[in-house]
Amino acid sequence: RTVAAMVSDVRPQVGGIIRSRAFTEGALVDAGQLLYQIDPRSYQAAYDSAKGSLAQAEAAVLSSRPKAERYRNLVDADAVSRQDADDAQATLRANEAAVVAARAALQTAKINLDYTRVTAPISGRIGTSTYTPGALVSAGQDTALATIQQLDPIHVDVSQTSAQLLALRKQLDSGALQAVDGKAQVRIVLEDGSTYAHTGTLEVVGTAVDTGTGNVTLRATVPNPEGLLLPGTYVRAVLPMAVDPNAILVPQTAVTRNTKGEAQVKLVGADGKVVERVIQTSAAQGDQWVVSSGLKAGE
Repeated sequence: RTVAAMVSDVRPQVGGIIRSRAFTEGALVDAGQLLYQIDPRSYQAAYDSAKGSLAQAEAAVLSSRPKAERYRNLVDADAVSRQDADDAQATLRANEAAVVAARAALQTAKINLDYTRVTAPISGRIGTSTYTPGALVSAGQDTALATIQQLDPIHVDVSQTSAQLLALRKQLDSGALQAVDGKAQVRIVLEDGSTYAHTGTLEVVGTAVDTGTGNVTLRATVPNPEGLLLPGTYVRAVLPMAVDPNAILVPQTAVTRNTKGEAQVKLVGADGKVVERVIQTSAAQGDQWVVSSGLKAGE
């Protein structure tokens, strides 16, 4: 099955009324593009209020800092009590702390105001919108406003049984097969039997066996510039995982079955007579059988 490379459910980070929708359903969108505009008036007011509070806190610091400095100089001359100097210094520190808190509140208000512009977190093709202008949305709601999927490239998940993978590794370890160097090229066969125009590469081999099916998942990445492959499409992936340099191929029409069900072929002996020999086949390669034993090259 094909799987989107990235999927993002677009959800609001703040609550409010949707004022407008700024995209066409089913179109390609870019990361950062405006998708929805939530009514920003209350968040703008909160931002302006936080900005005013910060200005007040900064003004209080401007007023208390000279007083604290004067009292620190006067206490050395015994012109004021040390308690008054300590109180002035404490007031300055409190006002400076209020500036830090006001600045943080302003930053929070700015973030919430920015969240009224709902933008695309990733580039890709966006689906249908589940909300229309005028609808009320809330922060952290379960229902997504829309879903964006990155379709180029697209992933193809392939299943292989653990028994096949084990047999392959044993053949590789014994030297009967030679591993393909680098990333294996993957050819995609569509549901109608046609071959997809672009080849992909094998990127991931699963590290665990599914206890329910006994399969290992392999993931290939395939270019999809035309958007022909959609997530969930069933395809067949043909990929070389190893090379057998000594494989013997015989036409399938030349192989028959005896009364025991064993595969056999007819050979011309040294005396020119035809003899029958039982062989073992392992797999099909086009219209030929791959012979694993029973024949030698040249026979």
